[in-house]
Amino acid sequence: RECTMKTSIVFLLCITVFPGFSQGRVVGEDETGFAECNVFFPGQVPPEGFTEPFHVKICQQYNKEPRFATLYSTKDKIPLYSAFKYTKPAQNKEENWLVEPQIDDPENDLHEMVHEADIVGIVANLGANQALTSDYVGSGYERGLLNPSLLNEEDFQVATYTLTNAVPLSPSLSKSWHRDIGRVVEQALVPHCSKKDHLYLLAGAIPSSVRVKGKVSVPETLWLAACCDAPEGWSLGLVKKMNDEISLVDLTVGELEKQLLAGVHLFKGKCGEDNKNQEKTEAILQAVSQIRSGEQVGASDNQEAKDGGLVRRVAGIIATPFIKILELLIYVFVELVKFVFYFLWLVIKRVGGAVLDGLYSLWNGVVSYLKAISMVLISIPYDVGRVIINIFLGFLQIVQDVASLTYRILRIPVGFVLHLAAFPYESICAIPSVLKDMATGIGGTFSLVIDATGTLLHGFYYLACHIVKRFVPKGSSDD
Repeated sequence: RECTMKTSIVFLLCITVFPGFSQGRVVGEDETGFAECNVFFPGQVPPEGFTEPFHVKICQQYNKEPRFATLYSTKDKIPLYSAFKYTKPAQNKEENWLVEPQIDDPENDLHEMVHEADIVGIVANLGANQALTSDYVGSGYERGLLNPSLLNEEDFQVATYTLTNAVPLSPSLSKSWHRDIGRVVEQALVPHCSKKDHLYLLAGAIPSSVRVKGKVSVPETLWLAACCDAPEGWSLGLVKKMNDEISLVDLTVGELEKQLLAGVHLFKGKCGEDNKNQEKTEAILQAVSQIRSGEQVGASDNQEAKDGGLVRRVAGIIATPFIKILELLIYVFVELVKFVFYFLWLVIKRVGGAVLDGLYSLWNGVVSYLKAISMVLISIPYDVGRVIINIFLGFLQIVQDVASLTYRILRIPVGFVLHLAAFPYESICAIPSVLKDMATGIGGTFSLVIDATGTLLHGFYYLACHIVKRFVPKGSSDD
C-alpha cells in the first residue's frame, strides 16, 4: 500500500537519542528548500528535479542544530539522498535506531523521533510511509546509512542513526560502501579542497523494483556527489552497483545526473564543472584509483593475508548461491505461512460474516413475526368491542328512526283534531273580551263627549268674564 503524506504541513520533528534530543524537521512544499538545512548545499540551493508528491524534505537536527538534510521517498520507503559536510570523525557510537511518527501520521501530537515499540498503537498507519525495524529483521539486509556515521563527529554521528537515512544493503555491500566512501572522502576529497568547510557531499540511492518484504525498495545503485565550492572548485561523482561490491566508478556530476531522474541538477551551476582545475581533478581521480585498488596492493605485501582473502572470497563465491537459496526458501516459507494465515483469516472472516449475517437476518425475521402477531392479538379485543358498539349504535339508530317516523305519521291528524277541538273554546272565550272591549270603547266615547262639553263651557265662561271686566266699571271688591 502506497500512501503519500501531506507535505503542505510544516512541523518540527524531534529525536530522543542518549541525553540529547535529535530532531528532524519535515519541510512543507511552501517553504524554500530544506529551511535551516539549506547550509548543506552549495549556495544554499538544494538539488532540483525531485518534484514527485511522495518526495519529502527532512531537515535532520540534533540538540536544536541542523546536522544534515534528507530527501525521503514515502513510496519506496528509503531516502533518495542525504546532504552533509565532512566533520572530524569521532569514535563510533552505539547504534540507536528510531522512527519518525509524523511521516505516517502528521496529525498526531508526537513531535519527536522515538523507538518503534514506544508508539505501537499510538500512531495511526505506522509504517505506511516509512520503513520500520521489523522490515529489516530476518530479511538478510542491513540498514545501510547514506550519510555514514564514520564521517561525522559525535553530535552529527548520533543524528545519522535514523531509518530515514537508511537503505537496505547486504552486510558485505554495506561494509564496502562505508569503507570506500570513508576512504574517498578522507584521502581523496578533503585534502584537495582548499576550504574544508566548503566541501559539500550528496550520498544517494536509486530505487529498484525489488522490495524487502514487499515494502522497502532495495537500491539498484548507490552514488556519491562531491562539490568543492572554492575559488578552484571541482566536482566529482562516484557510483557503486548493487551487483558488484568491488566496483566504484568515477564520473562527472553531469554524467551522474543522467542516471537519475530527468531534469535533475545536483549542484547550483554544476559546482564549476565547466571550469574545473584539470590538475586537481586528475589528482583526485588518481587518489580514487589508488583507493579502489588499495585492497589488492596491500594484499601483495602480505602473501598470507592475500591467501586468506582469496580463500574467503572463493568461499564467499561458493556459499553465496546456497545462502541466496536459503534466504529465498526462508522468504518463501514466511510468505507461505503469511498466506496460509491470511487465507484462514479470510475464510473465517467470510464464514463468520455469513453466519452472523444469517443469524442477524433470522433474528430480524423472528422479531418482525412476533411483533406482527402481538399487534394482531392486541387488536382483537379492540376490534370486537368496536363491532359490538357499532351494532348497539345501529340498533339505537333504528329505534330512533322508527320513533321519528311514527311521530311524523301521528302528528298530522292529532294536530288537526286538537285545533278543531280548541276552536269552540277559543271562539266562546273570545266573546267576553269583545264585549269588554266594546264597553270600554263606549265608555271612553261618552267620557270624551263630557270632557269636550265641559271644556267648551269653561271657554265661554272665561271669554264672558274677560269681556265684562273690560267694559263694565270696576266696583268694590264686594261687588
